[in-house]
Amino acid sequence: MNRFSYIRAENVVGAVSTARKNPQAQFIGGGTNLLDLMKENVARPSHLVDITRLPLRHIEETSQGGLRIGALVTNSAVAYNAQVELRYPLLAKAILAGASPQLRNMATTGGNLLQRTRCYYFYDTGTPCNKREPGAGCGAMGGFNRIHAILGTSDQCIATHPSDMCVALAALAAVIRVTGKEGERSIPFSEFHRLPGDTPHLDTNLQPGELITAVELPREGFATHHAYLKVRDRASYAFALVSVAAALELNEGRVQEVRLALGGVAHKPWRDTEAEALLRGKPATLENFQAVAEAIVQGAKGFGHNHFKIELAKRTVVRALAQAAGMEQPS
Repeated sequence: MNRFSYIRAENVVGAVSTARKNPQAQFIGGGTNLLDLMKENVARPSHLVDITRLPLRHIEETSQGGLRIGALVTNSAVAYNAQVELRYPLLAKAILAGASPQLRNMATTGGNLLQRTRCYYFYDTGTPCNKREPGAGCGAMGGFNRIHAILGTSDQCIATHPSDMCVALAALAAVIRVTGKEGERSIPFSEFHRLPGDTPHLDTNLQPGELITAVELPREGFATHHAYLKVRDRASYAFALVSVAAALELNEGRVQEVRLALGGVAHKPWRDTEAEALLRGKPATLENFQAVAEAIVQGAKGFGHNHFKIELAKRTVVRALAQAAGMEQPS
């Protein structure tokens, strides 16, 4: 682990100012991912800016009728919050599908958004990785890539985003509130994370020194018809091979509104609004669900060991939609 200085921020403005003055600084809250990266010598911050004393631990209603979740609210606190369980059960279920109780008790909402990939080659400093060292190459493309991406990849990177929480937030169309040198701004969730392109080392569209302060959920939480389905190698404490957050609004068996987000398949939570549109106004049938699933993976590409994810993603989408619609599960 490299040497670094430690500073405890007393307010949001001070935290942002400190980070801006030190380009290699990083904010630390729960530290459940950052400390691992530092131990493996993957992350080498020059300064750690402790934000745990900032007033960002509240869950409160917004003026638009949604919920505002402070960046320092723990994953456990979100999942077991009465309003989240009642109005946004999709989010609660996604959070509880991830990590372990001990990690969820420490991990923060803001930190979850900023999780780095769990690619083996990213964590192994003895192998090439464009995310860790731009221009070094991608060891996963010609290596063991069973857990890697099938959508939105580039010739620079095929890593996946690891978060369960973020898949639900993508389906719910959340908004991220951040503060930086220009003051506060809002980022639609779909624009927060990046695909790898030729800059795979950049995971988000945050500007240097910007601090996440909250996540805002819209009024509509799809509490009646929703499902979070996570396919993984073991029943708990494992990252998704494929996960699907499905949310439906039904009227007499027809789909009035649909949201679909996939995890474990891309560099960011994957949402295809064109594929969603194929289902809008149609009867909620397995045949129509299958058509949407086919559309979502139309541009998918496997890299050897992860070819199976293409078919797995289709089946998981169909099953999640059927579960959300309250239908008998397909075999």
